[in-house]
Amino acid sequence: MTGPVLAVDQGTSGTKALVVCPVRGVVGSASAPVRPRHLPGGRVEVDPRELLRSVVDAGRAALAAAGEPVVAVGLANQGETVLAWDPATGEPLTDAIVWQDRRAEELCTGLEPHAEALRKITGLPLDPYFAAPKMAWIRRHLTGRGVVTTSDVWLVHRLTGAFVTDAATAGRTQLLDLDTVGWSGPALDAFGLADERLPEVVDADTRVGTTTAFGPELPLTGLLVDQQAALLAQDVTAPGTAKCTYGTGAFLLAHAGPAPRRSSHGLVGCVAWRLSGRTDYCLDGQVFTAASAVRWLTDLGVISGAEDIDAVGSGVADAGGVTFVPALAGLAAPWWRGDLRGSVTGLGLDTTAGHLVHALCDGIAAQVAELADAAAADLGAPLTTLRVDGGLTRSALLMQAQADLLQIPVEVSALPDVTALGVGAVARLGLDPSLRVAEAVPRWKPSAVYEPRCGAEAAAGRRERFRTAVAALLDATP
Repeated sequence: MTGPVLAVDQGTSGTKALVVCPVRGVVGSASAPVRPRHLPGGRVEVDPRELLRSVVDAGRAALAAAGEPVVAVGLANQGETVLAWDPATGEPLTDAIVWQDRRAEELCTGLEPHAEALRKITGLPLDPYFAAPKMAWIRRHLTGRGVVTTSDVWLVHRLTGAFVTDAATAGRTQLLDLDTVGWSGPALDAFGLADERLPEVVDADTRVGTTTAFGPELPLTGLLVDQQAALLAQDVTAPGTAKCTYGTGAFLLAHAGPAPRRSSHGLVGCVAWRLSGRTDYCLDGQVFTAASAVRWLTDLGVISGAEDIDAVGSGVADAGGVTFVPALAGLAAPWWRGDLRGSVTGLGLDTTAGHLVHALCDGIAAQVAELADAAAADLGAPLTTLRVDGGLTRSALLMQAQADLLQIPVEVSALPDVTALGVGAVARLGLDPSLRVAEAVPRWKPSAVYEPRCGAEAAAGRRERFRTAVAALLDATP
């Protein structure tokens, strides 16, 4: 049995660090904020130094809270956030362009003739959400110097000196061949990145080097992109099971087994993880605005924060005829229309803050339900349960709406910070190759289970109203 590990989840709005003991569970935790800048034109940037500082600060604070040594470190990352940097000095050459950023929209439009070929190679639709369009944009508009990579490569280099990325994170670039799990020459050519120096693609449970950033010298033995780390921590390790994380956005991932799978229904086919040379795959669907839509309502003064969702929403029985499509950063899967704006329809003089809150919960839940339907269609069997995590799962109103619209049970994780727990499990696997995945992953147990309360006919009506509102947006923005 190995000792505790330090598990660090570097996220969009902050970094969470846990000290995880295989026997006693979490024995220390800490967090550090990250403040991305939301700029005109759909641009979202963050100072890379702030990302690194948050990793070091949160990790050191978690170790101090635990008051005991650890034997290894694992690092989870944002996935599609990119920057250019100098590999000789480690210094950033640009700000980090965050996964939400839409500045590469025009570049993607110009690459549309390559879209289907890229989807067949990489499993990903052509969209500015992914890393390669942002990388190409940096090369065309900011700098040709240094290397241009996802943020994990830079963070790992600053921590250990290594130049690597794990297979699942590489799969978020649109430069990875889904079949060979290696960099694709045709994809690199399409984006004009053929001459780039690219990191080595490694297994998630690889000992990539050592770091003294947190105090004593420690091996870095686990690397995994955030949503796949959450998938692993919730023990979604067999085909037909799925999880959804409700954070800044909402992200549904369904395990697809050991063979690569391309979606026929608008989802992303990607690597779930590669452990000890074995690759597992998943289907992935995204809602760009979840907690960020709640913050938008907060900024308007409709509620005072996410903690008010249930208090304000419980004042009314339903959405009162209001339909909210929270496409505040565009629509992701299965529509892939990042250019669309959100809509609120059905307003009246009798509309209250409670109705708006209800409509937002229905809007988020309806988008996730569309993703679940797409996953079921791709997998050839309906999902039987959905395991969920993230800050918004504290809202009973949202979780009940999710169960109602899916017409299946929704199981809320009893374990907070599942992304960190997932990469902590990977770090243990990297430290001790004799461990099996089942031995490293925390035992799944829900803190609450939401069963559908409305009938199938009523749920279908609510979903049809949402689809009608989405169709109106699609018709209005060709």
